[in-house]
Amino acid sequence: MVTMATHVITGAGSGIGAAVARRLHARGDELVLHARDAGRAKELAAAFPGARTLVGDLADPDRLSWAFSHQTLPDRVDSLLHVAGVVDLGGVGELTPKAWHHQLNVNLVAPAELTRHFLPQLRLSQGHVLFVNSGAGLNAHAEWGAYAASKHGLKALADSLRHEEHGNGVRVTSVYPGRTASPMQAKVHQQEGKEYDPAKWIDPESVATTIVMALDLPRDAEVNDLTVRPGR
Repeated sequence: MVTMATHVITGAGSGIGAAVARRLHARGDELVLHARDAGRAKELAAAFPGARTLVGDLADPDRLSWAFSHQTLPDRVDSLLHVAGVVDLGGVGELTPKAWHHQLNVNLVAPAELTRHFLPQLRLSQGHVLFVNSGAGLNAHAEWGAYAASKHGLKALADSLRHEEHGNGVRVTSVYPGRTASPMQAKVHQQEGKEYDPAKWIDPESVATTIVMALDLPRDAEVNDLTVRPGR
């Protein structure tokens, strides 16, 4: 990508999103960091000096348009990186509609709505939309039904978007990391009743390396789907 590209990133506060934001910030690119509320936006602005913030609750995608209408959106967007996500494990016989709606809203509907908002800028720049999916977006296991459904849906969203926007020069990538050492993984282990050892799982920096590679790939090629598995 060109120097001083502008990236809109969700989930930049921790894990994979923070690792990617650090890489792009260190090389001088412009960052627009999404935050769920004003307090979180203040924390992100302090962590990434010079970055702009954009506030909106991904858990309530119906109100994102209203929230954005009261803020200044970037005129140029070279990449939109969907990294934020939530997970609540439970059997199909146990999960309530609230748990389903929360995961579907944050992991699927909100990325679709954010993409809708930034497509005009992405078309102008012939930019890149990158979805950080999950191994659960390819295979669903017991207790992972709602999360996996949201991530299978995210794959469908990415695939459809790729076909729709190819003619406009917009590249679309899905990255499917295995278990990655992050606050989300700590929560998963807690829900599973297992001891959490981050050394056993993928370092977020390793996933960030694959994401930046996909962004920086010359225009003659495009990474559509990239699976990253634990190496230990």
